[in-house]
Amino acid sequence: MTDAAVLSVRNASKSFGSRRALDSVSLNVRKGEMIALIGPSGSGKSTLLRSISGLQTIDAGEGRIEAFGEVVQSEGKISPKVRDARIRIGFIFQQFNLVGRLTLFSNVALGSLGRIPFIRGVFGAWPRETQSAAMAAMARVGVAEYAAQRANTLSGGQQQRGAIARALVQKAKIILADEPVASLDPVSARKVMDILRDLNRMDGLTVVVTLHQVDYALRYCDRVVALKAGKVVYDGGADGLDKTRLIDIYGPEFEDVFWEGAPK
Repeated sequence: MTDAAVLSVRNASKSFGSRRALDSVSLNVRKGEMIALIGPSGSGKSTLLRSISGLQTIDAGEGRIEAFGEVVQSEGKISPKVRDARIRIGFIFQQFNLVGRLTLFSNVALGSLGRIPFIRGVFGAWPRETQSAAMAAMARVGVAEYAAQRANTLSGGQQQRGAIARALVQKAKIILADEPVASLDPVSARKVMDILRDLNRMDGLTVVVTLHQVDYALRYCDRVVALKAGKVVYDGGADGLDKTRLIDIYGPEFEDVFWEGAPK
């Protein structure tokens, strides 16, 4: 792992039966970057993100993943010290992953569970510091007025902003966002992407986000990593992704759905 990298993936592979979801993937993520992971469905984007966080084990072999200098997993085994790294990694899921019967406030406060006694979290006896942090985080992402509402009564965009607020309460230094706008309408999607970019630029958080919307990747992220059939086929600036390269990544059908005003 280089001195400048906060995440390091080395020769990571993952197989599901005969299908190779990741094929010797290597990637360094530097502090303060905002990176888009793009590629066709099934290219390995979500598998890579879940492997980085230790939610998915990679295959046995020489593969190794580190975060903040701590081993997350190597040789197909999750490190016993994975909690030390994971506590600083916030994970945003496509389907929000909030507890529907709990209030938004309680869901956001759950981000503090790694730092407070477990029993206090079970009974919702949140310390004053957690209460203040939860309200501040919800205000930051624009959902403080819904703090007392059950999560399952909120819109998808409101729930996703709540999930981001939970990562802020967690005091995450890295946010891994797996298709965070795939289930949202265009206006809500832009709000979520604006929040992630603001956290990256204003707070210096490192953000890695998987996206199907290539235009969002080009608009919001300076660096883009493209996967195809489990391999990294592009890693560079967003300005280097011209139409020809994108068609090579997604296939000839991509030209039929290429948006107006895209790179030529």
